[in-house]
Amino acid sequence: MPVRVKICGLTTPDGVVAAAKADALGFNFVPGSPRFLTPADARPLVAFARPLAVGVFQDADDSLIAQAVAAGIRVLQLHGAESPSRVAEVKARFGLPVWKAAGVRTASDVLALARDFAHADALLLDARPPQGSGIAGGHGVRFDWRILSEARPPMPWILAGGLTPETVGEAVRSTGAEFVDVASGVEEVPGVKSLARIQAFLAEARRG
Repeated sequence: MPVRVKICGLTTPDGVVAAAKADALGFNFVPGSPRFLTPADARPLVAFARPLAVGVFQDADDSLIAQAVAAGIRVLQLHGAESPSRVAEVKARFGLPVWKAAGVRTASDVLALARDFAHADALLLDARPPQGSGIAGGHGVRFDWRILSEARPPMPWILAGGLTPETVGEAVRSTGAEFVDVASGVEEVPGVKSLARIQAFLAEARRG
């Protein structure tokens, strides 16, 4: 079964076209991110997208999530300090799949995340953000993949953090990831996607 790919932080029609062969496209609703969109900004991009549209949120209120859902978002990725009860509340209120994203550093982090968020539809395993950053993801930092040989979530999970066209093949082989996520690793500069790197990432991820 081919590795599934999410291209995250898309902001332009050209990027959406280049990522059309991905399995999921991520649209970032986190203020302060170089990939930030308002729901109004995202609406035409989501309407044009064929893959699954995922909204990325960080400690968002229901109003913002509702606006994004109205714009066509069909999966809610919560990438902040949301509690297990908040994840359950969002899932129940909007009736959509919820992915809980979090930074991990140790096998214990992975096990705790899987225990606390067992009711999420998937976990997105990312690296912890650099010290002092107010944005949870998209920093191009990777964690030590070897921890996944010690602790693997007993539920669907997605590998993120510092993946690039040059490293994703190794990541898939060493972790057994069936789903990978990339944002900064396919950019020319923060927030600006490279169409060639998107295509290269898709090819390398699926080559494994």
